[in-house]
Amino acid sequence: MKKPPADAPVHRRFAPTALMFGNVVTGCSVLAPTGMLVELSSGLGVSVSIAGLLVTFGAIMLCIGSPVSAWLTSRIERRTLLTVTLAVLALTNLASAFAPDYTSLLIIRLIMLAVGALYTPQAAGTAGLIVPEQKRGSTIAYIFLGWSLAAAIGLPLITLIASRYGWRMVFGGIGAMGCISALLLAWRLPRGLVGAPVDLKTWIDVGRNRMIVLLLLITTLQTSGQFVVLTFMGPLLAKLAGAGPDAIGLVFACYGICGFIGIVIATRIVDGWGAWKTSVLFTALVLAGLTGWAIGAGIYPLMVASVAIWGLGFASANSMQQVRLIGAAPDLASASVSLNTSVLYVGQAVGSAIGGVLYARGHLHAAGYAGAAFTALALAMVIVTRPKKA
Repeated sequence: MKKPPADAPVHRRFAPTALMFGNVVTGCSVLAPTGMLVELSSGLGVSVSIAGLLVTFGAIMLCIGSPVSAWLTSRIERRTLLTVTLAVLALTNLASAFAPDYTSLLIIRLIMLAVGALYTPQAAGTAGLIVPEQKRGSTIAYIFLGWSLAAAIGLPLITLIASRYGWRMVFGGIGAMGCISALLLAWRLPRGLVGAPVDLKTWIDVGRNRMIVLLLLITTLQTSGQFVVLTFMGPLLAKLAGAGPDAIGLVFACYGICGFIGIVIATRIVDGWGAWKTSVLFTALVLAGLTGWAIGAGIYPLMVASVAIWGLGFASANSMQQVRLIGAAPDLASASVSLNTSVLYVGQAVGSAIGGVLYARGHLHAAGYAGAAFTALALAMVIVTRPKKA
């Protein structure tokens, strides 16, 4: 890997924050339809289940795009790569605000996410180039704080704005944020950051590494379980508990704020506890929250409390997967982290598809139990992948 230039220490103080804000934009871009399915459904003249396919098909595109883009762009200097990625996200969100129909919006979204698949894994990989090894875990957790903020602040605002001003205003707002983020990255990220090249041998080495394969399976199970419920959380709250837009927005806010708290806790404890113990804790919280949702479905206060517990674990569990992958094989980090993002979106596609089928067929209570089952398998695998030194 190339070393940053001599002026990098000045920029390092701000580079993680620039990377983190990019994840806010990426998270809002990915999650936006989840917070306004009802508005998209009525505005575009399609059913809620069809509107939910914006999440499912988008996740499929992200799944394919992440490893392919990692291979195609591994030799590109990181500041240029990440800045251009955010600029494209900004422009495609702005284009989404003017989409005339569902098909046009879907096509724009697929283009957006094909490029956006680059950002999160490359941002995590860049952390290893700008901080010492002993701070890598906490820095990656901090960068993933952006996803927590997207859920904590972004999703409630998306629900609020869409219910009052329409879904087009939401995409326009995310596009404006993307422009700011691209400028911030260009300003603060050091020049000359280039990771290890990704070639065919790299992918073969990843496939032969048993720990990496198991960690990727954990990510798939974790995400599948959560997105069975998360994709349709708004409509489920409306159907099961009679919640209106403000009450739904409150639940999204609770989910995101607790995610923010969880990632702050993870950032503080991971360097001392280690990634495995931290991963066990936060995956167990996700399981407890989804189990509570399943049992309390239809009782609004219980659903809120369950979402709060679930929220504490969702972002931290995923950030620990990144830390464990980088620790398992540092030389393969560019490929393994991009694959982790890819299987994360496999999980989104699987979970949202299952959730869509259950919702369309009226099996509203089953979603929580399906999500809990996936997460229980993920927790079992986290436990059995305990490293020898843990």
